[in-house]
Amino acid sequence: MKPTNIVFVMSDDHAAHAISAYGSRVNHTPHLDRIAREGMRLDAVYCTNSICSPSRASILTGTYSHVNGVSSIWTEMDYRVPTFTEVLQGSGYQTALFGKWHLGEHGQARPRGFDEWKVFPGQGDYVDPEMITESGAEVVQGYATDIVTDQALDWLERRDGDQPFCLLVHHKAPHRPWVPNPEHQHLYADGTIPEPETFFDDYATRSKAVQGVHMTLADDMGADDLKTEVPERLRGPENRKARMRWKYQIYMRDYLQCIQSIDDNVGRLLDYLDAQGLAENTLVVYTSDQGFFLGDHGWFDKRLMFDQSLQMPMLMRWPAEIAPGSTSDAIITNVDFAATFLDVCGINTDQALPSSQGRSFRPLLRGEGIADWPDAAYYRYWEHDDPIHHAPGHYGIRTKDHKLIYYYCAGLGVPGASERVFEPEWELYDLRDDPTEIHNVADDPAYAEIRAELERKLAQYQDRYGDLPYTGPGTEHPQWGPYDHEVLARVQEYVAHIQATSELRRIPAAPAEPLLVRYALPALALPSSRNGT
Repeated sequence: MKPTNIVFVMSDDHAAHAISAYGSRVNHTPHLDRIAREGMRLDAVYCTNSICSPSRASILTGTYSHVNGVSSIWTEMDYRVPTFTEVLQGSGYQTALFGKWHLGEHGQARPRGFDEWKVFPGQGDYVDPEMITESGAEVVQGYATDIVTDQALDWLERRDGDQPFCLLVHHKAPHRPWVPNPEHQHLYADGTIPEPETFFDDYATRSKAVQGVHMTLADDMGADDLKTEVPERLRGPENRKARMRWKYQIYMRDYLQCIQSIDDNVGRLLDYLDAQGLAENTLVVYTSDQGFFLGDHGWFDKRLMFDQSLQMPMLMRWPAEIAPGSTSDAIITNVDFAATFLDVCGINTDQALPSSQGRSFRPLLRGEGIADWPDAAYYRYWEHDDPIHHAPGHYGIRTKDHKLIYYYCAGLGVPGASERVFEPEWELYDLRDDPTEIHNVADDPAYAEIRAELERKLAQYQDRYGDLPYTGPGTEHPQWGPYDHEVLARVQEYVAHIQATSELRRIPAAPAEPLLVRYALPALALPSSRNGT
């Protein structure tokens, strides 16, 4: 049999609940649905650190952030552990990457394990983006999602037809600031996009750590995201709900229009594979680097361990082994991707990628059970109290029925994290009775036994993955990856800009030590190679 090919399509910040195959109430994605219809929809895939760079590093290496060193959006790859693409390239596969990299573009952080690559610096731009290759940088005319697909299709045309291939098609959409392709600007423009059930969550039972995050639509989404100023009639605390509703429609319109371009371009790839007779022997994967809050709990962005942020969509088509229209509810994490891709290509992960902490879920794709498959996902968010979002450092465990979260609230030397330390807190959610995660029952005596059991499981999973629990300010932590010092001084300017364009939210001053920010708005005129959060 010929070796299996892989086409791995990954978007940025695409929540599963904005895909109609997952039951979306807000949009329709016929080409993504086609992958599910002709293959498998995986319903319990979770990221291990809900932020761009760390998730991408975990996918490539099959390791947690504390192993690969990429703990925050500012940390770059130093290849302390190898990647699955390096293994495939060394095993005779043709390999290519087009689109978003977000793990550093200079020196040791540049993409490895690819015969050809062309990537956006940082997050990149939607229109006429700069792109970097081994030979240098150039501006490519057009819309980013179309450009990346064009480059992928061109490479498929030029490849050696006698050799297997692994193609990574990594889109920047639908990452903020959500600039749609003009051809989709008529969609979702009537202002009637349904609001989520938890839109007006009052955080009554939440930890202080969660109550303090700066990710609310009402008060933290500024004019640069909306591309317009908030009308005077919607300003002030008395107009908060009306302001939320107004912002939500603009935000979701732009977000969903960006997704429509993703869907169209996935369709182009599928059509090419079918027309060239490659479909039967090619594993097509669609996912996103993490989830995203679409007004859920009144938030946008990600980072927290609530399901809208934690869950990654994952659709897989491989006619040779995956039955059409199948589903799986087995708990999988992005640390498992590398081992699975290598297994699909007939490569023994233990031998070829011994640093991997994940396991192949290939048998699950065939509808088979795996007796000792993990019954929980372990999660850790390291970028504590960053100067923009102020999400707390935390870790936790997600089982089928429960979720336990420990907000230890300390930075532990992570690039971009705050040095401030807050009082630790717990949250516990009963996902059977409270699937929308509204009621924190961590201190409810009726859940004392369940909490104790989950704390034991959490400790077991930390031991399994070699991640040290937080024991206080002196807790030992890994040596983190490198980061670019050139933009350290821009944090204060960016925070001031966000504060000026947000509504009624006083953002605390950043810690005394300057932090590195890889996020840019036009008003700041930061180098394009530093864009992105």
